[in-house]
Amino acid sequence: MQLGFENKKQTMWAAVLGVVAVLAMAYSVIPWLTGSSTPTSSAQAAAPVVTHTTPRPGTKPGKKPRVENLDPTLRLDLLASSEQTMYAGSGRNIFVSQAEDVRIPPVGASPVTDGKKTEIGYTPPTIPQAPPIPLKFYGFASSAGEPKKIFLKSASGEDVWVAGEGEIVDRRYKVIRISPTSVEIQDMVYSGPPQNIPLTQG
Repeated sequence: MQLGFENKKQTMWAAVLGVVAVLAMAYSVIPWLTGSSTPTSSAQAAAPVVTHTTPRPGTKPGKKPRVENLDPTLRLDLLASSEQTMYAGSGRNIFVSQAEDVRIPPVGASPVTDGKKTEIGYTPPTIPQAPPIPLKFYGFASSAGEPKKIFLKSASGEDVWVAGEGEIVDRRYKVIRISPTSVEIQDMVYSGPPQNIPLTQG
């Protein structure tokens, strides 16, 4: 007849486990109800700001290292001062192309010295003149009803070309317009008006 003793033993173990469970639950719930975790945040707020002075690589030993502020606190005063800053600008619209005002003194005027700025008389850039085209126009190479074509030969007379309007001769000279007495040829190397070559015999 040991059934009564075993029942008492099981009851005692159940009571011990119940007390342990109640203590564990009280330990986890009571700090949450009383708000005991808040002092940690206030202690962090009251803690002094820690700044680290890390020397930058390559700085000389005699120079004072730059202080880096690692405080994560939001500075409302700095935000308020930045919001009150008004952008005045220079009055120029960056989205519209505008020609800048350039003062050009008359040619021959003496230089004007104003502090560090010096204005010198403006001289327009010189455009290189195209040399005379070394071609001779000495006849037509087309019949009636056909597109106009002409005979062109080099100044030395060794090379002869047959060309029409819009065609390029000697990889450089473009035939612009053919008239009964002359031809207009453009030098593709030099920018400038086309040159007029008259009709010659021979």
